[in-house]
Amino acid sequence: MLPNSISKTITLEDGREIIIETGALAKQADGAVMVKMGKSMLLATVVTKKEAGEGVDFLPMSVDYQEKFAASGKIPGGFLKREGRLSDYEILISRMVDRAIRPIFPDDYHADTNITITLMSSDEEVLPDCLAGLAASAALAVSDIPFNGPISEVRVAKIDGSFVINPKPADLERATMELIVAGSEDFILMVEGEGDEISEDEMVEALQFAHEELKRHCQVQKELTKMVGKEVKREYSHEVNDEALFEKMKAELYDKLYDVVSRQIANKQERTDLIKAIKEAFVESLGEEHEYDEGLIGRYFGKVHKEAARNFTLKEKKRLDGRNPDEIRPIWSVVDYLPSAHGSAVFTRGETQSITTCTLGTKLDEQMVDGAVHSGYNKFYLHYNFPGFSTGEVKINRGPGRREVGHGNLAMRALKKVLPPDADNPYTIRIVSDILESNGSSSMATVCAGSLALMDAGIPIKAPVTGIAMGMISDSKSGDYTILSDILGDEDHLGDMDFKVTGTAKGITACQMDLKVEGLDYNVLKEALYQAKKGRLHILDEINKTLSEPRGEFKPHAPRSYNMQIPKELIGAVIGPGGKVIQEIQKDTGATIIIEEVDNVGKINVFSNNQEAMDSAVARIKSIVAQPEIGEVYTGKVKNIMPFGAFVEFMPGKDGLLHISEIKWERLESMDGVLESGEEIAVKLIDVDKKTGKFKLSRKALLPKPEKKDK
Repeated sequence: MLPNSISKTITLEDGREIIIETGALAKQADGAVMVKMGKSMLLATVVTKKEAGEGVDFLPMSVDYQEKFAASGKIPGGFLKREGRLSDYEILISRMVDRAIRPIFPDDYHADTNITITLMSSDEEVLPDCLAGLAASAALAVSDIPFNGPISEVRVAKIDGSFVINPKPADLERATMELIVAGSEDFILMVEGEGDEISEDEMVEALQFAHEELKRHCQVQKELTKMVGKEVKREYSHEVNDEALFEKMKAELYDKLYDVVSRQIANKQERTDLIKAIKEAFVESLGEEHEYDEGLIGRYFGKVHKEAARNFTLKEKKRLDGRNPDEIRPIWSVVDYLPSAHGSAVFTRGETQSITTCTLGTKLDEQMVDGAVHSGYNKFYLHYNFPGFSTGEVKINRGPGRREVGHGNLAMRALKKVLPPDADNPYTIRIVSDILESNGSSSMATVCAGSLALMDAGIPIKAPVTGIAMGMISDSKSGDYTILSDILGDEDHLGDMDFKVTGTAKGITACQMDLKVEGLDYNVLKEALYQAKKGRLHILDEINKTLSEPRGEFKPHAPRSYNMQIPKELIGAVIGPGGKVIQEIQKDTGATIIIEEVDNVGKINVFSNNQEAMDSAVARIKSIVAQPEIGEVYTGKVKNIMPFGAFVEFMPGKDGLLHISEIKWERLESMDGVLESGEEIAVKLIDVDKKTGKFKLSRKALLPKPEKKDK
């Protein structure tokens, strides 16, 4: 226990403890806690400015989760030997915390805010990602920063038929479902996870189970807030309002905006231009000398537009583009569009479009993961790209940002559940989705296009996967709500929920949910899930018209693979001294050969785009590892001639003695003129010396035995 520290303990059902400690470390931060579970320790700090920046009307918050290599007794790789930019894994955790924390800040809080979560010590039996959200909330709870928390975050998994909170990594390997769930005492805020084609009812049951645990975490944080005396939060004033201007704008613009949204225009740009024209006309009507704040005009215009659009959907049960709430936009797709790719697909749904490729590689193409906690290799990875032109924006391409990493990870989770097991799949698989158009749900377009590209490449997936983004418009006063299938970008912005669900015809493989409204009845959630299922199955029917199952063969230019096993003592013979043998085979045939020892067995993968090269490389390997059998006949080459016989190479790397007495039935007095070096002859293996392992060959055994002459 550190001096002057205050702590609270959360006890899980299995007796494991989570300890929140504050008061001794990082005291110049607005809030700081150390969260402990086993040997795992996360330091979370939060700092925020007192005032908002000029003209800022949003929450400029950054959340950074980082794992120190020293936490697990490692030294970073690379030239600098220090922690660098956040890894994709750290970015994904940062995003999950951000998505859970951001909604609990007051809408009018606009001060620069930074939350930093650092893994200081790791534990092989504790996954730290499920503690990050709790740590961030606890840091806010012990500060004077205003927020509508606390919240917490847990992992819930279904293992051996039962739900488990924050399971150990070894147990998680048996899980049929794994979700990270964040929420407050009253409602769920964020969900992210995957499942083995699970049912909608299973998912709702898992969320309810997780929420009960979250409630206990929130109660402990409230008690900690009292202990440190931070129940009263700082006063702030980050917004200047002009109620008269708002009432003026609402009175003049609401009906005009309602009229535009009620026209149900499918084209996003046309709808945007009409909305923009209304704003420009209003600003022009004020005259050049008006004294109204431009920032307030923009904010109030967005507020009135949002109210008009939401009221239209709730009242008419229609969408901005004219669809019914459960209606999916028109879909078309093609495969084999890119002739040089191993697999490719174009998937278009409304104004959202993805062109996706599938590339097959060898073990040498596996993605290396070198982190403080997670290390190893990935045989399947997916990259998602979102260029500016996809939304008509002028934007310099500076590489993937956090959004791209998050969307790619969701699509990767959705598709990996239907891939063949590693033992049956010799390939490294890379999926790349380039978004060509975007008006909502581009990550789900990636799932659909990725599924088609995998099947086009000939990968034997269990079943096609499709995805859909669900939304919701609700009125907390009346309790009225409308669930929306396949949401537009505007509906995502104007709505209360963004719920992405992916799966096969059998069940759900991945999901991601973000709520923007307090409280979501589980019956409403279940309704949304079943409406999502209906949409997924409709999309599945559409892509099945293009390609319903994996191709029976790979493309002619795709790499072929041949797997074989050899005794581990023969690995050296295939590799050769200094790699000479294997390098020579690869050079002569053009094939790629991967050899490794796994479970005391040599495993060889041969890859080639050319079947003839593949067959040649396999034949040469088989000849090296083939075991000589007594009684077998071989074609050998004379290597050395000695007075007592000749040494003959009868198999690659294997020489045997052809004694002078075994060359002919007739007695030979010498080897002169009998054989020539380099001559090919047929020989029979007649014996192997048990002590020395030397091979004894015979040529005369293959010759007719002369008949005995009568005396």
